[in-house]
Amino acid sequence: MPNAGTQRLNFKSNMILSCLSVFAIGLPVVAWRLLPMVPPQGAAPASLELAVTYPGSLLPFERITIAEPAIKQPRISHVQVTQLEPNGPTGVLVCDAGKNMVMFYVEQQCGGWSEKVVAANVSSPAHATVVDMNGDGDLDILISVLGNIEPDDGVIGSVLLLERDGSNYIHRTILNDVRRVADAQPGDFDGDGDLDIAVAVFGYNRGQVLWLENLSNGHFREHELLSAPGTIHVPVADFDGDGDLDIAAIVTQDEEELWAFENLGGHFNARRLWFTVNFDLGSAGLLAVDLDRDGDTDFILPAGDNLEDFDPFPQPYHGCLWFENLGDWQFAAKRIADFGGTYAAAAGDLDNDQDIDIVLVSMARVWDAPDQASIVWLENDGHQSFKTWHVDSAPTHMVTVDIGDLNSDGQPDIVAGGLHIRGPYDQTGQITSWLNRGEHGR
Repeated sequence: MPNAGTQRLNFKSNMILSCLSVFAIGLPVVAWRLLPMVPPQGAAPASLELAVTYPGSLLPFERITIAEPAIKQPRISHVQVTQLEPNGPTGVLVCDAGKNMVMFYVEQQCGGWSEKVVAANVSSPAHATVVDMNGDGDLDILISVLGNIEPDDGVIGSVLLLERDGSNYIHRTILNDVRRVADAQPGDFDGDGDLDIAVAVFGYNRGQVLWLENLSNGHFREHELLSAPGTIHVPVADFDGDGDLDIAAIVTQDEEELWAFENLGGHFNARRLWFTVNFDLGSAGLLAVDLDRDGDTDFILPAGDNLEDFDPFPQPYHGCLWFENLGDWQFAAKRIADFGGTYAAAAGDLDNDQDIDIVLVSMARVWDAPDQASIVWLENDGHQSFKTWHVDSAPTHMVTVDIGDLNSDGQPDIVAGGLHIRGPYDQTGQITSWLNRGEHGR
């Protein structure tokens, strides 16, 4: 029989094991419940509820449909207001991950919109950039290919170049030995006079940031800048003002981080500019724009991607952050809007008052709140204080947006695309525009 000392020792051991078990089980549960409530910068307003209403926009917009949903669940991954020829018409370049196509839509004089298939059989195109890659004076198209819009860690991504040849395109695969590619942006990084490419390899559990060195004759050499999953966008600009092009990246899987890669003459110094302890923040993209017009390039970060949740409800930490460039690779993060489910942002002077405004679109939805905004614009007062205006409540589940003058009336319009992989499907939209119908009615 064990003596009293042994019994006391066994009792203490059992108590310690019990406490450790409670700690091991309880801590992750508490963290899981509390971490999503941690905002990335400052505190969200206490009054912020799941469905927030905003005042109706005094800047009038008219909603028009550019393309009706051709399938029950449209999957538009990218829209851009652009031209495919230097003197050609302005239209909307669209990546359709449901149809596996890249299309160009142009408004017809007789009414309606024409659709031109630019590239077919492209497996889940994620992003398209119009650029003269080979310097021959016409416009090519650089396409980032996911390979699968659903989570997938297979080596199925690629970068495709549509090289303009008269009225047609020659298809060239530049990169095809990587996981899912979400973005590819051109720039002469080594200063040799030709265009290289920055690449965001989103992957899933594994990903990368690459730059592809242009060796001429359609050949490129891969250079890895970062190994991290979930890179969405890789904007290119001279962020430090030293005369060469740098690369930035927003990483969204595991830790959510903002990275910059300082160009040191063809090789790069990696700098982590920002990160958040809120793993559920949902960073959804990255814009490079001089928001305060002080001559350097800032960042705009829309945050609210919670597609990993079966029901992607708005959350109080969703919204938009501005990273003000303070010089010497210092950026100050400032929350400029609260908007549930923010998935994409576009920047432009919507009200023609010489400052930069922002448009946000939302993926999230509260089922019993039909008046919940799905698209808003942030009016800049000229000092980077913003007022949020309701533009529309439908369509819902929009993930891409751009600003540009679609009808050549001198007013910046809005165009957005819907990606419907979560229900309900009662307010689906494929490609929708909001035409800007004038100055502020104040």
